[in-house]
Parts: sequence; structure tokens; C-alpha cells
Amino acid sequence: MKLTTIYTKKGDAGTTSLVGGIRTTKDSARLEAYGTADELSSNLGMLYSLIAKEAGHNADNELTRIGNAIEHIQNVLFNVCTYLATDTSQTPVYSSAKLDAEEITSLEKQIDTINSSLPQLNSFILPGGNILASQCHICRTICRRTERRIVTLVSALSEENKSGFNPDILRYMNRLSDYLFVLARKLNFLCNTEEKIWENTCK
Repeated sequence: MKLTTIYTKKGDAGTTSLVGGIRTTKDSARLEAYGTADELSSNLGMLYSLIAKEAGHNADNELTRIGNAIEHIQNVLFNVCTYLATDTSQTPVYSSAKLDAEEITSLEKQIDTINSSLPQLNSFILPGGNILASQCHICRTICRRTERRIVTLVSALSEENKSGFNPDILRYMNRLSDYLFVLARKLNFLCNTEEKIWENTCK
């Protein structure tokens, strides 16, 4: 795909084009859904950059492998955004908008692997620790917001379109937030940073 023009001026009045050229307002539920997914990807990009800086030039360490996993997730999110930007009642789903269900299984396997390598969690934790884990928690909360925006979008669809919405999109986002939670713990663990334990202040 070749991009030759960055600005078109077509959105100056508060509308934009969906996949297929259909115009919609920039405050629509669909825009909120894929715009928030894009925000998540941007914050994952920051996480990737922080991890790459910490990992250095060593291509064979755990941080580098985690960075590669984050980059893969960004690519998957591009597909998710494309799907969310497609009004399937009027436009066919392009191949770039399809989500392989195997991506959900892959996240589940990674969650189980990471979780099994961590100390037992006996209390709620506060977002934070080192900068890698802190950024990962930011990604986690944006992921949850993305999921909520998608639920809002699905709720706004007609019954026919609602039944045709790919349920794997929500499953993936739900699993991704779980992955980012255990990953934040892993990043603290790898960097020998103690997790911030919630303390009940109502005593």
C-alpha cells in the first residue's frame, strides 16, 4: 500500500472515512473503538522502545523475546483496528481485518508460561514498579478501555449486525489485558524490582 498524501482536508468538518469509503462522524462508537485500539498500539510502541533500550544489543535474552512479542501484538492490533473500522453491513471484511483465533490461544499459552515463572500472588498490587512494568500497566488499562469501547460499539449495532460481529475480537482484547497484567509482573521480576502491594488504608 502506497501512501502519497498525508492530509486530504476531508475530515476538517468532523467526519472521516471507514474502510470502503463510508463516511461517519469522528465521535461515533466505531471511531471510539478503533481509535482507542490505536492508542493502545501507540503505548505498546513505547513499551517496546523501553524494553529494547533495556535489552541492549543482546538478541538472545528474555527481554528481547518479550519485545518481539509486543511487536507481534501491535501487528495483530492493526488487524483488529481494520476490522473495527469496517461496517460489515456495507463493506466486505478484507483479509487485513481478519483475526486468527490462534492468536487467542497463543496469548493464553504465554499467560500460563509467564505466570508459572512468577512468585505466588497473595495480595492486590498497585500499578508501578520499574518503568517497564509501569508502562505495561498503562497499556493494560488502555486495553481494558478498548474492550469497553468495543462493547459500546457492539451494543449500538442492529441485531442483525450484532449477531455477525466476530466474537474473537472481544475475546482477544480480554485475553490481551490479562497478558499485560502478568507481563507487568514479569518485567518487575526480571529487573529485580519489588511489586507495589496494596495496603488497606481503612483500618
